[in-house]
Amino acid sequence: MSRFTVRHRPPPTRWPTAEEAARSRWFSPARIGRLEVAERTWVPAMVPWRATEDGVVTPEVLEWYARFADGQPGVLVVEATGIRDVASGPLLRIGDDRFIPGLRTLVETVREHSQGRTRLFIQCIDFLAVRRRPEPEKFFLRFLDVDAALRQRLAAASGEPAWLEAPEPAIRAHLLDAGQHDRPLLEQILTARERESLDYGYRERVGDTHLPWVRDLPRTLPGLFAEAARRARVAGFDGVELHYAHAYTMASFLSRLNTRDDGYGGPREHRVRLPLEVLAATRARVGSDYVIGIRYLGDDVVEGGSRIDDAAWFGVRFAEAGADYLSVSKGGRFEDARQPKVGEAVYPYTGRSGYECMPTVISDERGPFGRNVPLAAAIRAAVRAAGHATPVVTSGGIFAFEQAEAILRRGEADFVAAARQTLADPDWFRKIRLGHGDLVRRCEFTNYCEGLDQHHKQVTCKLWDRVALDAPGVRRTSDGKRRLSAPSWRPPDAGAAGRE
Repeated sequence: MSRFTVRHRPPPTRWPTAEEAARSRWFSPARIGRLEVAERTWVPAMVPWRATEDGVVTPEVLEWYARFADGQPGVLVVEATGIRDVASGPLLRIGDDRFIPGLRTLVETVREHSQGRTRLFIQCIDFLAVRRRPEPEKFFLRFLDVDAALRQRLAAASGEPAWLEAPEPAIRAHLLDAGQHDRPLLEQILTARERESLDYGYRERVGDTHLPWVRDLPRTLPGLFAEAARRARVAGFDGVELHYAHAYTMASFLSRLNTRDDGYGGPREHRVRLPLEVLAATRARVGSDYVIGIRYLGDDVVEGGSRIDDAAWFGVRFAEAGADYLSVSKGGRFEDARQPKVGEAVYPYTGRSGYECMPTVISDERGPFGRNVPLAAAIRAAVRAAGHATPVVTSGGIFAFEQAEAILRRGEADFVAAARQTLADPDWFRKIRLGHGDLVRRCEFTNYCEGLDQHHKQVTCKLWDRVALDAPGVRRTSDGKRRLSAPSWRPPDAGAAGRE
């Protein structure tokens, strides 16, 4: 990351008149499957950490999505929502029917605030276990598996055969001391996975087929995703987005790093097998008239990972299997993540792949704006060449009307999504549509929001989270220092000042 040394300023831009916006591609209608969409503006999934610890919708969740709906985007995607009924912190869940009432209220809230204009999808995710980086004492005295193989490595490294029969507590104490005073010796004794568990925290992989629950993922996941989609339809969502991106289970099956030898890893045809089976099971459960999209990676951006040629090939397979849209992201992997502090979990957006997922103003000469668009363009070209009209969504460093319009005009994507800019100004689509683009609060792409997400703090934007804190009805973060959502906005001709 040290080679990113150029600080870029957000480029100047010209905002359209209301008439120009009305004639534009970005604000023109489109179809996704059988669904009519009012315009090609899109808010991708963002995790705000506002659910209960049990994954239930809260008033803060409703307010978060209501503010985005106020801007009336064409499509709004609800955050990554867990498909299993397991504890996962303040992340929304859809792994049981008891979550349906809260999710139905969320749908109704978005309908009301967007005046029925915004199509609402929910992103469904599965993830494997990730543990916090342990204190060395806990790792060596409790977590480390002292088996025959470790004893043999210890005896060989130290030249002392007595370790083969030594009491387990003595071995643990010896390794703890080595960890503090003789790291080279320790590295001869511990396996690569054991060193990773010590230095980064324990993390499951899709290739850990010695674990029964990992081995059985191809058997269990299609049904879990399908049931999640059924609940989404019952709750009133317009569609579901299958989360096949970043550091999580389905992306890991797609990655070249997946070397499973059971027909679900290795060559592309095997790596795409489970994602296609999940898509098929989901389609069978919700029917042909319900939108199913896929969010996946155009490039893993880690050594040995998948590249754009894989992604283009996968895109064609997804299109021919009936996916209603493809939303393209990049990077965000565990493999190159920065080492966490003791007591914290590894975060997959801290290395080079994380930067490429959410590029910032401190960049290389290319800069961060629209940096990921070429991936979507390549995937779209491959899908079109194969004879499919499946819409492709692009995102990453999107900040202006002219930028989005040019992407659509060049045929690089069918929808243009913006997460951070929409967080900075949830009303920006509406402001542009009404000819008030000069009032848009422009994102500075410093990733202040991403820093909060990294520590599982309620996500806000530095451009508004301390504005009018004492105004009536303002909800604050759990520490009381920031407001949870942007101030409301009305057009100047509605009798308000127009600016917050």
